[in-house]
Amino acid sequence: MRPISLIVIHCAATPNGRTLYRGGNHTAAATIDVWHSQRGFRRADDARARCNRTLYSIGYHHVIDCDGRQETGRAHEEVGAHVAGHNAYSLGVCLVGSNAYTRAQWDALHSLVRALLARYPGASVVGHRDLSPDLDGDGSIQPREWIKTCPGFNVADWLAGEMRPLAGHIVER
Repeated sequence: MRPISLIVIHCAATPNGRTLYRGGNHTAAATIDVWHSQRGFRRADDARARCNRTLYSIGYHHVIDCDGRQETGRAHEEVGAHVAGHNAYSLGVCLVGSNAYTRAQWDALHSLVRALLARYPGASVVGHRDLSPDLDGDGSIQPREWIKTCPGFNVADWLAGEMRPLAGHIVER
């Protein structure tokens, strides 16, 4: 088992509230797998044989669609392809949407992160944007330094609010 010290929250940069699941094998994870293939990501054949053999490229470990459906991408033992420089010791969780999520997604994220923290005590939970470089060296990563805005909300605020949905980031369905 590889050591996990980071749980990184991402967004799919898709329209808020629009599910990616289309039925059957057309899952959110399968859709993201196609996108990651187009970006040149590739999973090792032996890793695919152990987990999700039909997903050739997905970089995330978990995907949460707008209806709250949780899907796996890569196994936890497999190094992800979701945040350069941090993949070796992190897990990637992707929310379908850009900056506002359904209550079902917020509930699923809460449940998943609680389970991951129970499995990996001591791991930190951050947003992708929180891992941007501190370009001015002041010890804090400001919005002007973000490489990405993903996941579209402040993960520290979400954690401080006991993982409740954040006002201004909720899509009503």
